[in-house]
Amino acid sequence: MAAGGRRRVSEPRVLLCLGALLARWVSAGLEAVVIGEVHESITLYCGNVSGPRGLVTWYRTGSEEQVFLLSSNSSLPPAASRFSLVDASALHVDALSLQDEGNYTCEEVLNGTRYFPVWLRVASGPYYVAVNISSTGSLANGTRYAAKGSQVDFSCSSAARPPPLLEWRFQAPSSSEPFGNNLTVNSFSLLLMSHNLQGNYTCSATNVLSGRQRKVTTELLVYWSPPAAPRCSVEASSGPSTLQVACRWDGGYPDPDFLWTEEPGGLIMGNSKLGVQTLNQSQLMDGKTFKCVGSHIVGPQSGASCVVQLRSPSLLTEPMKTCFVGGNVTLTCQVSGAYPSAKIEWLRDFTHPKSVIQSSSHHLIGQNGPNSTLTILNCSQDLDEGYYVCRAENAVGMREVDIWLSVKEPLNIGSIVGTIISLLLLGLAIISGLLLYYSPVFCWKGSTFRRQDMGDVMVLVDEEEEEAEEEDAASEEAEAEQETDDREELPREIHKHGHVHRVTALVNGNLEQMSNGLQDLLDDNSEHHSDIVDLEDKPI
Repeated sequence: MAAGGRRRVSEPRVLLCLGALLARWVSAGLEAVVIGEVHESITLYCGNVSGPRGLVTWYRTGSEEQVFLLSSNSSLPPAASRFSLVDASALHVDALSLQDEGNYTCEEVLNGTRYFPVWLRVASGPYYVAVNISSTGSLANGTRYAAKGSQVDFSCSSAARPPPLLEWRFQAPSSSEPFGNNLTVNSFSLLLMSHNLQGNYTCSATNVLSGRQRKVTTELLVYWSPPAAPRCSVEASSGPSTLQVACRWDGGYPDPDFLWTEEPGGLIMGNSKLGVQTLNQSQLMDGKTFKCVGSHIVGPQSGASCVVQLRSPSLLTEPMKTCFVGGNVTLTCQVSGAYPSAKIEWLRDFTHPKSVIQSSSHHLIGQNGPNSTLTILNCSQDLDEGYYVCRAENAVGMREVDIWLSVKEPLNIGSIVGTIISLLLLGLAIISGLLLYYSPVFCWKGSTFRRQDMGDVMVLVDEEEEEAEEEDAASEEAEAEQETDDREELPREIHKHGHVHRVTALVNGNLEQMSNGLQDLLDDNSEHHSDIVDLEDKPI
């Protein structure tokens, strides 16, 4: 009995070895491939056979031996509880593990023995996908951002068996994938980020056996700071006597944050994204300075700033202006240094308080930037002469300047011209008289224009001498001899009325003879003078 039992036991072993060899040979081209996943269940079918089945036995085929797993013979217990038969032929395996992967053989005995090889592949994962985007920052909600113009590196990883297939996909808000086909790499770099590369980046990991896929999508924003410096300004507020300081820093994305401080000292006034801060009445002082510091998420680290300084207006004008009756005149007032800009008004100091002048047919008010003009048409002495006031006022202060307007009667141009001509004629007459009085030669020389003969002689006789000649004409001959004798003995007394000044001039321009005539006149005068002296010195 024992020997027979040993023979019965050895016979199945021989058959099993033969079956294993046959299974390897058949599995070379006829084996079925079944793919399962770790921790899942799988069913291996014993060939594609329908109808009644014979005795079915499942083995796991190794490199050297086969391991019994399960049989339809109820007298043979399964190798593990997770193995079971389905429809008395198929092998069902629960809780797959990576160690279950391998070759399986189904042996069926029905009118002969048939073998059906099955290759079981066990897939694992992917269970996670790790995405790393360098050179970026992260917002509070997890959204990542990169600076415009920077280089950004992308990488993706996942664990799976076999190793997974990794793909990148980009979805922009306004366009489809700029990569063209999906990028089947685990890492890549974008050298120069721009705003059209802003969008969703998705990395997917796919198990090539099971087809199981996992993916992670990361939203990447592209930020850039404003290219220029911030600009500060002062704006009117809705409330009375208040101002708002505003800070503008345009051209960046997203909008920056603003911090206002009061200088000097750096007293913080407020922080906001609008960049607008309201000033109260106590802060409205001439020379007060306020500073705005703008900060952006991508820099610069120290931020950028601008300064605004409040200034009351200064005025510059001509203190006096003149207008002729019926004419026009323009008064000019120039405002400088006012920040914020000042409101300019013209007032007339007729009564107190001063009355504001409005544009009308008589007054024209114009403004060109900081300059204001008041034009008065058809000036009237009664209505328009007097003081005018230019007033400039802003929230910081007020300045006024007075201008005196003098209105005069227009000048008579005809009378002025006549007066000038009369003065010129009078001057010429005076000059001519002086020339004739002090230089008679000039007059004589001018007589050459009359074309007189060379023999013309001018004799100048004093009126008194003419009378003396008429009285003494009768006695000249009688006294001639006596005078001759007297001249020899005593100096002759010459009566002044008897002296004749004779000046002979060559009319046609003989200057030498004319000078001789003048010399004779001078000699006569000197002789007459010497005779008088001799008479005075002679004793009586």
